Amino acid sequence: MKTNQQRVKNVIGQLQGVEKMLAEKQIDCLKVITQLKAAKSAIASLMEKYLISEFGCCIHQAKGKNREQLKKIMSEMIKQ
Repeated sequence: MKTNQQRVKNVIGQLQGVEKMLAEKQIDCLKVITQLKAAKSAIASLMEKYLISEFGCCIHQAKGKNREQLKKIMSEMIKQ
């Protein structure tokens, strides 16, 4: 099972791959889009895993306005 740090490294690697492709003069559009889609999916997965494992603790520790912001973020994430 991947850790959140491993997931972040995967996203960074995917985005570095996109950066390299864009730096080349002969860009394969399909490859760029495929990597961007993979990065987007990996970020969504990371966010979900992080929310599941850490969000309760974050809300518990937050006070006042920060707590309300975290609750708002969570409800927005659930909508997606």
